[in-house]
Amino acid sequence: MIHFALPRNTGLVGLPPGLIAIALLVVVAELGWRLLSRRGYDWGEFGATLGVAGGNLLFGALTAVVVGAVYALVWSLALFHWPIGDWKTWAVGFVVVEFAYYWFHRLSHEVRWLWASHAVHHTPEQMTFLSAIRLGWTSLFSLGWLTYVPVVFLGFDPRLVVALLAFDLHYQFFLHTEAVGRLGPLEWVLNTPSHHRVHHGSNPSYLDRNYGGVVIVFDRLFGTFAKEKMDEPVRFGLVHPLGSKNPIAVALGEWKRLLQDMISTAGPVRALKVALGRP
Repeated sequence: MIHFALPRNTGLVGLPPGLIAIALLVVVAELGWRLLSRRGYDWGEFGATLGVAGGNLLFGALTAVVVGAVYALVWSLALFHWPIGDWKTWAVGFVVVEFAYYWFHRLSHEVRWLWASHAVHHTPEQMTFLSAIRLGWTSLFSLGWLTYVPVVFLGFDPRLVVALLAFDLHYQFFLHTEAVGRLGPLEWVLNTPSHHRVHHGSNPSYLDRNYGGVVIVFDRLFGTFAKEKMDEPVRFGLVHPLGSKNPIAVALGEWKRLLQDMISTAGPVRALKVALGRP
């Protein structure tokens, strides 16, 4: 039997101690930069993020148990197992997991049922490193994790998949900032703070763009890439803000909107269309 732990999607949880220290250092440095540059630091957003992240610790643990059991079952049914000790497995696995992550992330924006969980991450109206740890409580219920089931069924060890996803999430922690400008030639291949600012933008020209994890290659291939415009500052947050910084309202606000719209429709078929339609 395979024993492994899923990344709990809380940004700092699960990081090695040295990387936690670096993360805390850049958070403090960013705070100083924002204050010195007179951009301000929204302490209400800070409190909301910590509240949401705290709840995610509990719900993330439950998700890890259930999803881990499903992945282990799928792995046992796979017809071929890639050798986890071979570097080529990790190289191919990285590309496959990045591809799966791109579609998980894209579907999380294009299917309202998944968006109800993912929207939590887009509620901050100020882009800071700590925005990375504001993540939904309902990922188990929204079923986005099913995107990675084919990867496991193709024979990639769940531990490899989880490790690569953890790397992906930890890398993205450092993308949530306004303090870092463009990174030259790296912008062509890697997901960067500039690309990720666009992803968090609610400007019409920035909506539903730049879904990549570590790399931005699949966005360029599938036409979802958008470049940050120097003459159009990114407006962060939801197109229709929730109007609350209460952690529970932030975590469940989009579910409330979705369920209200589903109930107000005539019949279960139309309700299903609402749930599976675009946000």
